[in-house]
Amino acid sequence: MKFPRIAASLALLAGAALAGPLLAAPGELPRLESKDGRHALIVDGAPFLMLGAQANNSSNYPAMLDEVWPVLEAMHANTLEIPIAWEQVEPVEGHFDFSYLEALLEGARAHDTRVVLLWFGTWKNTSPSYTPAWVKLDNARFPRMKAPDGSDHYVLSPLSQNTLDADRRAFVKVMEYLRDHDAQNTVIMVQPENETGSYRVPRDYSAAANAQFAKAIPAALANAEGKSGTWEEVYGAQAPRAFQTWHVAHFVNEVAKAGKAVKNLPMYVNASLAGPSNVPDPTGVASGGPQWDVLDIWKAAAPDIDFAGPDIYDRESANIVAYLDKYARPDNALMVPEIGNSIEFARFFWPTIGRGGIGFAPFGMDDTGFFNYPLGARTLDDETLGAFALPYATLAPIAREWAKIAYTRPTWGTAKPDDGSPRETVLGKWKISADWGQWQFGEKDWTWLPSEPPEWAEAPVGGVAVAQLSQTEYLVMGDHVRVRFSPADGAANGVVVSVEEGTFENGRWVLKRRWNGDQTDYGINLIDRPQVLKVTTGFYSSK
Repeated sequence: MKFPRIAASLALLAGAALAGPLLAAPGELPRLESKDGRHALIVDGAPFLMLGAQANNSSNYPAMLDEVWPVLEAMHANTLEIPIAWEQVEPVEGHFDFSYLEALLEGARAHDTRVVLLWFGTWKNTSPSYTPAWVKLDNARFPRMKAPDGSDHYVLSPLSQNTLDADRRAFVKVMEYLRDHDAQNTVIMVQPENETGSYRVPRDYSAAANAQFAKAIPAALANAEGKSGTWEEVYGAQAPRAFQTWHVAHFVNEVAKAGKAVKNLPMYVNASLAGPSNVPDPTGVASGGPQWDVLDIWKAAAPDIDFAGPDIYDRESANIVAYLDKYARPDNALMVPEIGNSIEFARFFWPTIGRGGIGFAPFGMDDTGFFNYPLGARTLDDETLGAFALPYATLAPIAREWAKIAYTRPTWGTAKPDDGSPRETVLGKWKISADWGQWQFGEKDWTWLPSEPPEWAEAPVGGVAVAQLSQTEYLVMGDHVRVRFSPADGAANGVVVSVEEGTFENGRWVLKRRWNGDQTDYGINLIDRPQVLKVTTGFYSSK
């Protein structure tokens, strides 16, 4: 599969896509705002859309950063997600080293890039692998969970006060460094811990944990659930997982709260997803993590966490859309902090922002030579990178405007499903449909003018995002998609008045050209280059 002219088209935007400085002088802190069920990440006083990229785990060293920045620039990302590990911050207890963080901030500013800092502390994909050696090796002071048979589990216990105190102290030192050395707010968000929970053992079965498990659920949780009793009385077979979730969320909240008291940046958690099942097998899920079906427990236990996001590596389109819907809640801003970096994942940028998502970040976006196939791509070649660069290049020049629109106006987005079936919605008085695998001219059912299908017809590419600007105006963006507008009620006098290609400058729409004739007779076809369209609709009067 090839993407004709993508490289050339993106190159033309290389200078313009990130036009204007991203890094402002010292000013107000980034924050998350919510209103009427919509959410906005406010950076430098205005809504911000995170066009993100997450580096590989072990790219968090000064010597490796030169392998990160070129990939972000090639894909038109405006934000780097990257770890900072407890083991590198506090290799010796009580002695702190921030040389990496200093290099990271300097590099991000030099490359006009924002940072989301990922704190790899007690948990990194449930494991304590990023804790310092003095934590890893002292199981008496920093105990691991106990399995039901009394053996040690690999996960550190979320009930350990010693572990919480040590993790929190180190995290506070990181936040103090940001307070004292990042007045520009280069770092716009922080993720305390990473993919929390435990696999195979659903909760800590130590004597102390068993004693807690036998008690009534906490009052805050009982108030949130509207019922009280012991864990088993309230949650039945899922009681071990609910118990673990409460204690993990409480632990993470204590870390986040202490960090926010130093510098009040938005903080979120990410979920290692278990699958689309409503109640996953307690031994087969990252028990305790912010899975979508236990978000209410997280909300009750961790009020200082701004939102939870899904880490998506499931390759089934229906499952991915289900995850987006489950995390896009009035009380939970949608962000995809991790998604696979192979080509088929790029299309889900469009339904993410179409659901008002504040950010999106494929994982493993650097040139260090590590690839997490089969979760992600085999390699980051031009074709793979171009699949993510195309939507990012489309949004980069108008990211602020889109973020503002998505915070205040109805939006919709969809991606080509695995079966290639069309998708549609209704915004205002108009039905908007998306179809796939067509040339820009003509119809698939034509027999009088036969043609070969386009080379992308069967490929897992294609998506669109639409915003309703007014009763008659719509913003449309996408790739490898045919979009049509028709009256929602089937009225015969509805027309597309105009299709304008353009951009926003200082908040005003600026026309580049109008599409008409061949370019609109067969729907609106967005294929292989960054294009932003404003569609005006209307109804003509009939006698």
